[in-house]
Amino acid sequence: MPLSAHPYLPNSVPEVRQQMLDTIGVPDIEALYATIPAHLRLTKDLRLPEALTSEAHLVSHMRRVLAQNVPAMPATSFLGYGCYQHFVPATCGEINGRAEFLTAYAGESTEDHGKWQALFEYTSMMAELLEMDVVSIPTYDGYQAAATALRMGLRLTGRSEVIVTTAMPAAKLAKIRTYLPDETTVHLVDIDEGLGRLTAESVTRLISDCTAAVLIETPNVLGVVEEAGSEIAEAAHAHGAIVVVATDPVSLGYLAPPASWGADIVCGDIQSLGIGMHYGGGNGGFIAAHDEPEFVFEFASRLFGLSPTVEPGEIGFTDVAYERTSLARREEGNEWVGTAASLWAITAGVYLALMGSEGMRDLGLTVAGLTRYAKDQIAALPGFTVPHLDAANWREFTVQHATLNASELRARMLDAGFHAGVDLGRFFAERGDQLLLSVTEQHTQADIDALVRELGALV
Repeated sequence: MPLSAHPYLPNSVPEVRQQMLDTIGVPDIEALYATIPAHLRLTKDLRLPEALTSEAHLVSHMRRVLAQNVPAMPATSFLGYGCYQHFVPATCGEINGRAEFLTAYAGESTEDHGKWQALFEYTSMMAELLEMDVVSIPTYDGYQAAATALRMGLRLTGRSEVIVTTAMPAAKLAKIRTYLPDETTVHLVDIDEGLGRLTAESVTRLISDCTAAVLIETPNVLGVVEEAGSEIAEAAHAHGAIVVVATDPVSLGYLAPPASWGADIVCGDIQSLGIGMHYGGGNGGFIAAHDEPEFVFEFASRLFGLSPTVEPGEIGFTDVAYERTSLARREEGNEWVGTAASLWAITAGVYLALMGSEGMRDLGLTVAGLTRYAKDQIAALPGFTVPHLDAANWREFTVQHATLNASELRARMLDAGFHAGVDLGRFFAERGDQLLLSVTEQHTQADIDALVRELGALV
């Protein structure tokens, strides 16, 4: 098919495109793709609609498309599984929309206008929340952060085996397995189905002098708080292994920070800290460790700190140990530093500053209470069971129906106007009968009661 200009694609005029190819000395576009194996290349045209040449028609088209979206409202949505409906203060959007923050690329603007200080403030507040000393600028998301934390463990120990819980989102586990070096042996450990969490024995029996790192997630994918963390950490440290814990920072207003019971590296996603759901895209991953040089120099992401200037008594905000990054070392870097989610870091920093320690504590307790209330109310319904009813859940929990599988249950509730949770069977074949519900501080007791009434009306 001959190439033609597209009204919304820059440099798509054939003559302009040819000039670009001539400038770099390439005969045609196909030559640019020659290194891509044939089996990975698309051999047919994409089924794209004709380009709309009128802006008015384009706007009308986009309005029709966007009108198909159904907003997730706290009163009717109990969705979770990695993207949560926590409250976003208006100040968060006001500050992250400022031009000096919104338009600066990864903190590299010629005139910084305070972005580096804002990132330093974010890392300082995160460090206080996590009871850690060093916190990175966000990676793409929490999945990336978990994979990078494990790679740090591999480098720190010089070993090639890791132990990873399976009680995490399926895509996170897939990310980890594809991001680790090919020579890495990954030992997977399942939860005890009766408890909904790991047992110390199931993990410690896999730990040996070949273990580089052990990764656990708490609360886990079922919302259950892992209670054997300190025992697992003690066993891992006895063999010289690194303990990596993936968690949600907003839970630490209620739960003890993993660093307090043995975590060497803590990672997770900051989406719950004042960042909207954004169709599942408002994510940024954090990695935190103690202020120990061997750990600091294994961070792949940028770190910000304070430094004295030439003016006595004056301080500046600057990169810490910049020489360790791939930006400085290029191909000799431990890992490649890509574009950071710095804008979300600033947003999370605003949120943490607004909340303060008391606000985070109140938030954690509120979510814990609502979770317990929702579990008990649904468990009392005829035909329903709540697995792990006696377990400590935070924000999420699973439910089962006597005759409807999770997909049918979710569809029936959607007809009634409720996003009643996530069908876990979409991600774990063995959990097709389990629906994962999420409650946050935005839900009221009346919201939960309304959900329970609709669930009880199912026949």
